[in-house]
Amino acid sequence: MTDKTKSEAQRKRRTRVIIKVTSTRPRLSVYRSNKHIFAQIIDDSKGKTLVAVSDKSLFKGKKEAGQTPTQIAEEVGIALGKKAITKKISMVTFDRGSYKYHGQVKALADGARKGGLNF
Repeated sequence: MTDKTKSEAQRKRRTRVIIKVTSTRPRLSVYRSNKHIFAQIIDDSKGKTLVAVSDKSLFKGKKEAGQTPTQIAEEVGIALGKKAITKKISMVTFDRGSYKYHGQVKALADGARKGGLNF
């Protein structure tokens, strides 16, 4: 393991441990790859995924031309918020993983707030 990946893994684990210890609410976890962004709400006590949305499932290969990754992330957040509200989930804890709260991750969080989630 290189130093960079080791430090990223440590940061991700440290963030998750703090969230699990301090919260009884479900966790909104974000994963960002080079091409896609994924978000899911997880109940850590049961180890189950309650709601999951990604840009792949949202657009199904038909992204609009001219959309930036930040705009796509915001739409994913809005869709996640709406799905969570239909499943009677309104309060979550945001888990950004090893990513900075900036750009796509911030846009997804803002979109989830627009969709009706509180965190």
